[in-house]
Amino acid sequence: MRILIAPDKFKGSLTAGQAAAAMAEGVLRVFPNAAISELPLADGGEGTLEAAYSAGYEEKVALVSGPTGESVAARWALRSDAVGTVSAVIETAEASGLRYVRKSPHSALRAHSFGCGQLIHAALDAGASEIIVGLGGSAMTDGGLGAMMALGLRALDTDGNDVTLGGEALGAVAAVDASKVDPRLSRVRLRLAVDVRNPLHGPNGAAHIFGPQKGADRAAVELLDAGLRQWAAALTEAGGGSTDVPGAGAAGGFPAPFLAFTNATLESGYELVAAMTGLNTRLPGTDLVITGEGSLDLQSLEGKAPIALAQAAAECGIPVAVVAGRISVTTGQLAHHGVTMSAQLLDLASDTHGKPDPADAMANANWYLEVATQRLLTKLDASGLWPLPQRGREGLPAGR
Repeated sequence: MRILIAPDKFKGSLTAGQAAAAMAEGVLRVFPNAAISELPLADGGEGTLEAAYSAGYEEKVALVSGPTGESVAARWALRSDAVGTVSAVIETAEASGLRYVRKSPHSALRAHSFGCGQLIHAALDAGASEIIVGLGGSAMTDGGLGAMMALGLRALDTDGNDVTLGGEALGAVAAVDASKVDPRLSRVRLRLAVDVRNPLHGPNGAAHIFGPQKGADRAAVELLDAGLRQWAAALTEAGGGSTDVPGAGAAGGFPAPFLAFTNATLESGYELVAAMTGLNTRLPGTDLVITGEGSLDLQSLEGKAPIALAQAAAECGIPVAVVAGRISVTTGQLAHHGVTMSAQLLDLASDTHGKPDPADAMANANWYLEVATQRLLTKLDASGLWPLPQRGREGLPAGR
């Protein structure tokens, strides 16, 4: 029996790799002779680097500017293929991640992406002809201003002075000078991995939808949104390409100047990661796919990694089991997207009154994930939906 285990991260509890290992333990308690492949999954945001490392990329570290100016050691990845083509992978969260700031309106206005530009520069110095940028988990809403400043762009105010870093400076941009942008950007294949379709600005744009998650209050949201509008106008005025495209609002509007002045493309994060890890080549011959994430909700159904994988597996006629920390959609909705059966950790984690305990589920996610996976496979076998081979051990794993 060949089982592919490919979960996304359980945010705040387990990385995708840790989740896959816990699921594998649950499988082996029922089917000790199963041939298991573990593959960390991501949809272009946090976890993209972990997927790259699992695919054979070499881990690199660069000292760069964090989102509010402090130095941070940011990981990235590099690989050279058989014909010498060099590919790099970076994450906005590594250089400009939300984890580096204490969320507040002040930090939401000041945070910038300069360190992300430094990572791109490091990848160019390493000879990369392809750079994949995973967009997600960022602290900034600066429209990619900081990143492009690190790569030579100048953003000027009405007096001809360079504006400061941070989203609050966007409204002061009166002109853009792209004449000194690193020329290597015109020769590299820059692929921006996104898992959202939000525009740069407006009611569904970067500031309004994601700003509050980064600490922005109502006043800060309005200031940032107005700044992004001004930034878009300045980029267009400088002769840049259109930034009015779905997905331009990812990572605080990071794609905007790259869409304007480079050959950058916005691509599905899941599809990029699937190609990078060879996921689709592993589906043929697989008997069961197990996937999951921390919270599986309506947004997940819009193409997040676990559901995208479920749909791909279903097209190959492969049953799909999903285990998530919390599931807030119906079994019918899941079935429509290729999921055969599902379980959530909240059905196992409970407080002293017998009510679901999210804190317990997160604190002991590894154990609950192992148990939930084991029970789900036993249930799947009993359902008759999938005739499983010889049953193995059925004892629960040791307690917490």
